[in-house]
Amino acid sequence: MTAARTVVFTGGGTGGHLYPGIAIARALRALRPEVQPFFVGAQRGIERDVLPTTEFPHLLLDLHPLYRPRVWQNWRTLRGALASWGRLDAMARERRPVAVVGTGGYAAGLTSLWAWRRGLPLVQHIGDAIPGITARWSARLSTEAYLGYPEAERYLPHGRCTYRDTGNPIEPPPDIRPARAEARAQWGFPASATVLLVFGGSQGARALNRVVAAWAERGLPEGLCVLWATGKAQFDAYKHLDRPDLRVFGYLAPIARAYATADLALVRGGMMGSSELCAWGVPMLVVPLPSAANDHQTANAKVLEAAGAARHLPERELTADRLSAELGALLGDPARLQAMRAAALTRGRPRAAAEIAAHIARLLPAG
Repeated sequence: MTAARTVVFTGGGTGGHLYPGIAIARALRALRPEVQPFFVGAQRGIERDVLPTTEFPHLLLDLHPLYRPRVWQNWRTLRGALASWGRLDAMARERRPVAVVGTGGYAAGLTSLWAWRRGLPLVQHIGDAIPGITARWSARLSTEAYLGYPEAERYLPHGRCTYRDTGNPIEPPPDIRPARAEARAQWGFPASATVLLVFGGSQGARALNRVVAAWAERGLPEGLCVLWATGKAQFDAYKHLDRPDLRVFGYLAPIARAYATADLALVRGGMMGSSELCAWGVPMLVVPLPSAANDHQTANAKVLEAAGAARHLPERELTADRLSAELGALLGDPARLQAMRAAALTRGRPRAAAEIAAHIARLLPAG
């Protein structure tokens, strides 16, 4: 009987740094059933709510980001790091991990350093076109890094780390996708309808919601139906707009049902949502969050636009009139929309989680 082997996954703070780890962990477990994934995250991150709903054991530590505008608060970061180091040592004595996988965000930094100091094999998943500070720093300590966007390599240090273009780990589309009529019927849309999907991440996007509401109140173009996820906190403000051709939801789960229906998406520039849309072959009108760290969502949007899969629209230019014009230009040009669909599929990497898991498995001890 093969002995169980613990692989530590560390990352979080936001869903974009947690969900890739969960996807990789499941793919690794499918490939190597003796592997036992164990997650390390931050008490104040999204992992606090998500990890207890998964099958994975986990440890949440008092981790903090670097407080760059408010440097006097970095005593919290130092205090949390010192206390957490001892808890990582205690975890290691109990579980004897054989490798550590970092997936980014401030929650991954300390555990990556701890793994390097303990001589454990360390690898990273780096999801955005412009890597964050933790990703750039951790790559100096890592054996391999798996890139969601190959363009990220130009910003990363070279020497110790081998970079592999894998794409971002997502839940892949089914091999057999629902028929067009079936996909639309589940929302009450006509089979002939063109469907626009709108979402701004799990929390929604206030700027997108305000403009979509103003645009929709004028009446939708003939033949267009809309699936709109406002975010749970903002749903009450917009639920009155729900009607047969404009379905309003706080949250779409499973979102694969929406992807199967959509002909075009109006979205932010987050790495996971854009990667999922590419895998499903859904063209995008991308309005990046301007306050995102390192403006990485704008970088993602520009990469996708250069690839032909998306149209980049800065938030400062987003108005109901501009949205109407952009959608009219895209939906009124079926050949262009089809070319964008093909370009999105070219960028899509639906098997990224399995590919990353195979790379990690080769680094684990045999047996």
